[in-house]
Amino acid sequence: MSTFVLVPGAGGAGWYWHRLVPELERLGHQALPVDIREDDPRLGLPDYADAVVAAIGAHRDVILVGQSLGAFTVPVVAGRVPVELIVLLNPMIPLPGETPGQWWEATGQPEARELNDRLNGRTGEFDEQVHFLHDVPPEVAAAGASEQRAPSDTPFGQPCEIGRWPDVPTKVLIGRDDRFFPVDFQRRVAQVRLGLTIDEMPGGHLVALSNPVELALRLDGFARGRL
Repeated sequence: MSTFVLVPGAGGAGWYWHRLVPELERLGHQALPVDIREDDPRLGLPDYADAVVAAIGAHRDVILVGQSLGAFTVPVVAGRVPVELIVLLNPMIPLPGETPGQWWEATGQPEARELNDRLNGRTGEFDEQVHFLHDVPPEVAAAGASEQRAPSDTPFGQPCEIGRWPDVPTKVLIGRDDRFFPVDFQRRVAQVRLGLTIDEMPGGHLVALSNPVELALRLDGFARGRL
């Protein structure tokens, strides 16, 4: 079976994966959620990659899963240690040398979110409840309130230190109900930046919290080569 190394998004809380880990283990896999202190301004993208490499250690048959901002870390890691597969989950897919701060304007994410909001009768600025937690069970959201970390500004000014995307099979899996990175936006970015079509599943931006059973099944299918 595979070892899934789970790289969180902004904030770096390994808690994000706590509902997915037992589902992957139930399917016979090992799951290693990485906790990264992204609220520490002394740490940046190179340190995040170091933390993931350390978590991998001597593990083999590794599948790297990068959520959102984690997509800036996984290709760097895949260039340093052997991995079988990269899975990008509602990702910020970087170009070589691009910073996370540049990514928003370069991809047109703000405009895509605002258009999607208007088309669906939502108005106003980003709202955590509306764009992140709308499909997360209330009890899960409440339990995670103390686990959240505001990311520091440090990584947003640092380039993704890859010369090109690593020569590793890559899947882009998105929650079709993502209000932060709408499905049409993700489809375009994956095609333009990686030449890949997306795989879709039910769920929003925080799909590991809202739909962990289905997510585990999708990841299991990737690992077994069925999807």
